[in-house]
Amino acid sequence: MTAPDHRPPPVDADVDALRTLLRHQASTVVVVTAPGAPAVGFTATSFTSVSLAPPIVSFCLNLGASSWPTVARSRHVVVHLLAHHQQELARTFATSGIDRFAAPTRWRTGPEGVPILDDTLAWLLCRVVERVTVGDHAIVLAEPELIQHADVGSPLLYHRGRYAGLAGGPDGATRRPAA
Repeated sequence: MTAPDHRPPPVDADVDALRTLLRHQASTVVVVTAPGAPAVGFTATSFTSVSLAPPIVSFCLNLGASSWPTVARSRHVVVHLLAHHQQELARTFATSGIDRFAAPTRWRTGPEGVPILDDTLAWLLCRVVERVTVGDHAIVLAEPELIQHADVGSPLLYHRGRYAGLAGGPDGATRRPAA
């Protein structure tokens, strides 16, 4: 005998239903920066690995975003993986109408003139290889050329409309039991 299913009935997959469902998916939080006059940057939760051979990563950006015109013509971008303690940095780069690179944001100009944010878990300097327009977004495919990462800290995640971390340790990292 099958246990009764107490879930609500299926609904049409409209924009609101899809948005509600996607809130249940935890995503890594990154900031993508691109060179320009002025430089641009934005918070994204769509970063993913596409291929290891050749190495290709991707992220998505709304075509109406203020950063899109610069990203649309940039040859290089830097993807920064944020640490759990960098929630305010994520909020800064998700806020419209401000200078995202003003203090207290700490950064430097990196290779290819792309801004590199200080103290992130990792960053990847990537060469943009393709932009694919799908609906109201572009999927940006990029090949990592330089990578820098630290083996400390836990990642910043986004889940159910707010920032989160991994449960377990004092920095949010899950610990393995001692052998």
